[in-house]
Amino acid sequence: MTIRGVLFDVDDTLIDYSATARIGLLRHLAAEGLLDRFESPDAAVALWRAIEEEEYPRFLAGELTFKGQQRVRTERYLAHMRVAAEDPVAWFARYAVLRDAAWAAFPDAAPVLRRFDGRMALGIVSNASLPYQTRKLRTVGLLHHFGEAILCSDEFGASKPDPAIFLAGCEMLGLPPDRVAYVGDRYDWDALGARNAGLRAYWLVRNGHSGMPDDGITVIRSLAELDTPAG
Repeated sequence: MTIRGVLFDVDDTLIDYSATARIGLLRHLAAEGLLDRFESPDAAVALWRAIEEEEYPRFLAGELTFKGQQRVRTERYLAHMRVAAEDPVAWFARYAVLRDAAWAAFPDAAPVLRRFDGRMALGIVSNASLPYQTRKLRTVGLLHHFGEAILCSDEFGASKPDPAIFLAGCEMLGLPPDRVAYVGDRYDWDALGARNAGLRAYWLVRNGHSGMPDDGITVIRSLAELDTPAG
């Protein structure tokens, strides 16, 4: 069945979220005089990411709001450093300014989107909030490829890997699932979720080893490999 549309994840698929979060955090800790609380910059980043991996799913499950998970992550991080959390919201906001200033798309993102323009219907399905992802895509110069075809879990009410959000993404493109490819870096949320919803699933593994994926999942190492996701 010929693929007529492609849905993309955003963070660590189109935009190098991990690198920009690292840059923003280390600059923020240095500005706050807190970087020496850790044995190394890598240790500071590792703890921040570990807390995010624990608390962000609570937002996806509806236990916390998008802003709420930011506050809880900050409180836990500051508690580890034994720093009084007088205003964790303001602390996170100062970090976010530095992180957002470093936002950058992967070098292979714009070229593949330009190749698809006019050939494929393009859209976004993301486990985040719409204003946040829209602003991010606009900042890195990719928003115009998607127009209003951006679906985020915070507004939709279900998150990946729930089949409902993938099917809603296909409906947004005006295509049945078997005519749509989905590209993301998370095996559990993206690859398995898209495959189980009936889409053509592409698991983007930029670094490291992918292992053997389940049937119906194609591993790619770069978005450039999506040049012709049809057939």
